[in-house]
Amino acid sequence: MIEQILQVLRPAEAWFWATYQGAELDLLFTHRGKRYGIEVKYSEAPRITRSSRVALDDLQLEHLWVIYPGDRAFPVDEKIDVLPVSGIPALKERFA
Repeated sequence: MIEQILQVLRPAEAWFWATYQGAELDLLFTHRGKRYGIEVKYSEAPRITRSSRVALDDLQLEHLWVIYPGDRAFPVDEKIDVLPVSGIPALKERFA
């Protein structure tokens, strides 16, 4: 799924991020000087984990998306959205 996201977004650089304490982020990338994150979940009912919150705060992310195999997109808060796999192509519009 990360490959699919990278093909859609085509960031100049992208990274996996992790801390010694166990927090991690599946995909970290920048666009126009701002940091963004993507976390991939395989559950039909994804939860926002402590790890996601740590990444959001520590990396000062502009926005974080949680991609999951469900069929509904919904906001969690002002900086986190849950997005179904089918919504990945729509991410490109955010960075046009």
